[in-house]
Amino acid sequence: MPPTDNQGSSSPVASIGRSIWSMRREQVHSVESNHEFSAHESELELFQKQVTDRFHDLSAVSADELLSIAWIQKLLDIFVSCQEEFRIILVKNKAWVSKPPLDRLLAEFFERSVKALDICNATRDGIESILLWQKHLEIVLCALESHQRALGEAHFRRAKKALMDLALTMLDEKDSGSLVSQRNRSFGRENTRKDHQRRHSSGGHSRSLSWSVSRSWSAAKQLQSIANNLIPPRGNEIAATNGLAVPVFTMSSVLMFVLWVLVAAIPCQDRSLNTHFSIPRQFAWGTPLHSLHERILEVSRKRERRNSNGLLNEIYQAQRCARHMTDLVDMVQFPLTNEQKMDVEQAVRELGLLCEAFKHGLRPLEHQVSQVFRSIMNCRTEGLELSGKANTSE
Repeated sequence: MPPTDNQGSSSPVASIGRSIWSMRREQVHSVESNHEFSAHESELELFQKQVTDRFHDLSAVSADELLSIAWIQKLLDIFVSCQEEFRIILVKNKAWVSKPPLDRLLAEFFERSVKALDICNATRDGIESILLWQKHLEIVLCALESHQRALGEAHFRRAKKALMDLALTMLDEKDSGSLVSQRNRSFGRENTRKDHQRRHSSGGHSRSLSWSVSRSWSAAKQLQSIANNLIPPRGNEIAATNGLAVPVFTMSSVLMFVLWVLVAAIPCQDRSLNTHFSIPRQFAWGTPLHSLHERILEVSRKRERRNSNGLLNEIYQAQRCARHMTDLVDMVQFPLTNEQKMDVEQAVRELGLLCEAFKHGLRPLEHQVSQVFRSIMNCRTEGLELSGKANTSE
C-alpha cells in the first residue's frame, strides 16, 4: 500500500487507543478520588462514633458514681482523647483549615478555647479550696481517732476548733468565690517575677496563659459567653468544608459540656448551672450528653444540694460529715457513755473514708485539669499554625 494509505489507516487506531487510555486514566483517578473521599468520610464518622460511645459509657453510671471525683476524672480523660483525635483530623486536612467557611468556624472554636482556659484556672483554684477543707477534716480525724486511748475534753476542743475553721472556710468560699483566686499562678509554670514579665512582654498567647481569675471574674458569664452562637452547622457549611464543620461543632459542644460540668461540680466564683445552651439531638452523641445534663440538673434541685459549694459527691459528703461531727462535739458530755463512744467511732470511720478519697483523688484530679489546659493550648496553637495565624495576638 502507498504510504499515504498506511498513514490514513493507522490514524483511527491511534485515536481509539488514546481514547481508551484516557478513559482508563479517568476511571483510575475517579476510583482513587472515591477511595480518598470514602476514607475521609469514614474517619469523620469514626470520630462521631467514638465521641458517642465514650459519653454513652459515662452516662451509664449509678447515682452514687455520678459527679464523684472518679467520674470527673473519666470525663476529663474523655475530653483529652477527643481533643487529640480532633487535632489529628485538622492536621490531616490542613489544606481546608484556611478556607472559608472552615476558617471562621475554627476561629470561633479557638476563641472558645481561650475562654475555657480561665475556667480551668478557676477549677484548679476550687480544688485548692477543697484541699484546704481536707486539712481541717484531717485535724478532726486526728483529734478523735482513739487508737486505744481515752478521748478527753482536749481532743474534742481541738476537733471543735477545726470544725469551726472548716465552717468559716466553706462560708467564705461560698460568699466570695475562690479563696485562692488572687494567687498568681498558671499551669506548669513557676510564679516568678521574671516569668510574669516574660509572658507579658512576649505577646502571643498571654491571655491563654492567664493567671488565676480575678475577683470580678464570673464563671456563669464565662460559660454563657462560650455557649453563645453555638449552633449546628448548616448543610451548605458541611458541604463547603468537606464535612469538617461537623467535628468542629462536635468538639465545641464537648468542650462546652465539660466546662459546664466542672463549674457545676467544683467551687468557683459566681458558679451557676443556669447557662443557656442546647444539646442537639440530631447527633448521636447528643443523647448521652442530654441525659447527663438532665441528671446533673436533677441533682442540683435536691434540697440538700441547692446551696452547696459544688455538686461533687465528696463535697456533699464533707458537708454532711462536718454537720454530723459538729452535732456530736456540741452534745458530748464527759465522761463519754458507751453510746456516745460508738457514735463518735462510727463518725470517725466515715470521716476517715472521706479523707482517703480526698487524699487519693484531689491531686490526680488537679493534674488532669492541668492536662486539659495543656491539651486545649496545644490544639489551639497547632490549629493557628495550620491556618497561618500563629502570630495573631488575642
